[in-house]
Amino acid sequence: MKTRVLSGKDVAAAVESEVAARVAALDGEGPPVGLATLRVGDDPSSEVYVRSKHRAAERVGIASFDLYLDAGTTQAEVEAVVERLNADPRVDAFIVQLPLPDGIDAERVLERIDPDKDADGLHPVNLGRLVLERPGLTPATPSGILRLLDHYGIDTVGAPVLVAGRSFLVGRPLALMLGLRGRDATVTLAHSRSRHLADLTRLADILVVAVGRPQMFRSEHIKPGAVVVDVGTTRSGSALVGDVDFDDVQGVAGAITPVPGGVGPMTVASLLVNTVSAAEARRRRPADG
Repeated sequence: MKTRVLSGKDVAAAVESEVAARVAALDGEGPPVGLATLRVGDDPSSEVYVRSKHRAAERVGIASFDLYLDAGTTQAEVEAVVERLNADPRVDAFIVQLPLPDGIDAERVLERIDPDKDADGLHPVNLGRLVLERPGLTPATPSGILRLLDHYGIDTVGAPVLVAGRSFLVGRPLALMLGLRGRDATVTLAHSRSRHLADLTRLADILVVAVGRPQMFRSEHIKPGAVVVDVGTTRSGSALVGDVDFDDVQGVAGAITPVPGGVGPMTVASLLVNTVSAAEARRRRPADG
């Protein structure tokens, strides 16, 4: 069996074209659409991720603002910057780049974000809207994964799907979104400590892996012909590797996302979608009020 590689780069380019058209349609309706990032400390990976987000914003016509605080910044100082971003009329949406340095309570910081400016879609209010199937900004990585599946014609209706990983960033919201009406997947949420994990994963037509353990999942975990979505990214020397042993599952999986170039570009594209959605909602508000 030849394993199909599902390129997130190709799909992200299509999403960016759609976002660019929406951004252009807002031209003249207030200030330019704006996305801000707040980075605290000198985590090298964070610097790379933030730079990629600003490049993507530029490609679609979104104005971007990069804020940096050194690792010695206090909790109160970080939260004060978040409040300034909440109030800044130039900023339609923003993210606080994780991880934050030791001593900074990330949960408290994230809860300070205005839910209507939450580019990551991870504020408790937005997650609550998701549970209740109400409109709101949706979690970026799960949204990107669903768009990737749609692009390649991978049907989730009635499909047995296993999501390995239970973080609030990916696993839990993705499992919820897959089970919503219209997606209608039959979802199992597992994790690295699930008993008989390989027995569970081999039942899945679609396997999404987001446990953060490099190359943990091998051919014995894969149902022949299954679609495998690898969310993991771990640096190994100068290379990035996923949670799936890509070479080992070749010929077993029907399709797989690469690392890098799979889910990562879709996360960035989804941030842009949330930003322009926030801008559209914000520009509607005065007329409604």
